[in-house]
Amino acid sequence: MTTMPNNQLNHATIKEFLTACHQSSDFITIDLSFMLTAPTLIKLSYYRTLVDIDMLNFIIKSLQQVDPSTSLTKISEIVAHIPIEETQISHDMESIQLGVLKGLLLVHSDAELDSYALVPIISKKGLRTSNATEEEFSVVGPKVGFIEDVDYNLKLIRLQLNSPDLIIKEFTVGTLSKTRVSLLYLAEAANQENVAKMEKRIKAIDFDVIFDTTQLDQLIADNSFTPFPLFTTTERRDRVVYSLVLGQVAVVCDGSPYFITGPSNLSDFFLSPEDYYTPWLLGSFFRIIRILGVAFSLLASAMYVAIITFHYDIIPKELLGRLIYSRQSVPFPPLIEALFLEITVEFLREAGARLPSRIGQTLGIVGGIILGQAAVEASLTSNVLIIIVSLSALASFVTPIYKMSNAIRFLRFPIIFLAAIWGSLGIALGVSVVIIHLSQLRSLGYPYTVPFFPLRTNDLKDSLVRSSYSQINTRPSFLKPTTSVRYMPHKAKVKRDFDEE
Repeated sequence: MTTMPNNQLNHATIKEFLTACHQSSDFITIDLSFMLTAPTLIKLSYYRTLVDIDMLNFIIKSLQQVDPSTSLTKISEIVAHIPIEETQISHDMESIQLGVLKGLLLVHSDAELDSYALVPIISKKGLRTSNATEEEFSVVGPKVGFIEDVDYNLKLIRLQLNSPDLIIKEFTVGTLSKTRVSLLYLAEAANQENVAKMEKRIKAIDFDVIFDTTQLDQLIADNSFTPFPLFTTTERRDRVVYSLVLGQVAVVCDGSPYFITGPSNLSDFFLSPEDYYTPWLLGSFFRIIRILGVAFSLLASAMYVAIITFHYDIIPKELLGRLIYSRQSVPFPPLIEALFLEITVEFLREAGARLPSRIGQTLGIVGGIILGQAAVEASLTSNVLIIIVSLSALASFVTPIYKMSNAIRFLRFPIIFLAAIWGSLGIALGVSVVIIHLSQLRSLGYPYTVPFFPLRTNDLKDSLVRSSYSQINTRPSFLKPTTSVRYMPHKAKVKRDFDEE
């Protein structure tokens, strides 16, 4: 049992609050009478839709079994007979109101007007219990993800990081939702300046209802005029733990299965947990494939439009004839042709994402085949462009972070327009604008393109490629960690069972 600080509780205000609550049919007040030398009336007030009814009945039964000779004239004496941990005696009006609205049981008495007890018997029914990763699936490694219960999510992190250096700070955000927001960091790794920045931004949020952690991402971001995510969003425990170990700060809110971590840089969005569960040569190879896939997805359709419109002279003769035959019946210019297919793919993707999983998969496969074949037969597009757009759509999903794939999908369209206007010069102009924009972005005040610009050669060991564990034993220097060394690698001694003579 704990006692909260006294902030001059106003009993009249409490009565007004309870009166307002009683306007709802699910707000209940139960009167319990104890016949002692003088009768004592205890009141239990709660929202029936928020509390655990079984625990409530257990509390009532425990109070009814109290020896009649026992003195029960004060709230503290009543709380002593409530067998629930973390029961609080509060004198703070704001804490009492928030506790009742969040599902705590309020114990009060007309005999004592300056003390109230809050009993945590919040019901967990209705929350998702399956914590398998759905969006960030990996073949190798753990499949542990998060759910919409913040306490459960924090428990998962604690189970992985068994250290008192894991610090968790809680805040309340949202004028209407009063959402719990937790800030996590490792004291031995995270720079306190980064922790202070994140804490300041969270406390400065003035918003009505926080539905998801991804909303916090937008509210605390350094720049809202960018399609690129400035904080890494993840549902995987191992990714959050790895970010904390490196010295980053993590944030999660109640009701969301996602964490955001930062400061983040551009290369963070191309890292997959599988990179660290496979040998470093394979991890580096697949990471490079991922980066090349994103480049192809961004530029493939635009290059087709530019080549067909302005630079058809660079096409080999063997291929030029096939392209001419493929497009000879198409009445539209390459720009309209490319936009038609790109928008069709986006329609299929959005429809497949909104429908149930099995129906969505069928729609994506059958719809793509039927529409593609029908478009070719109707001479609305060429076979070559269908192949390019299909590969481009597949390549946009190679990024482990869904928000980054959304940014790539969005940027394809302005680059296609530039390619239709100025050809290869337009593509170069579009890519240059994107690079300049990236170089100006900041994540929690840190350059988004680090370690490439500004150049940090020591941090390149885990950027485009993943070096061996003996080489990545230090934390990124651009994060300014409290301690830079994570572990001391020692080469394993090879002991042979026998020596050849």
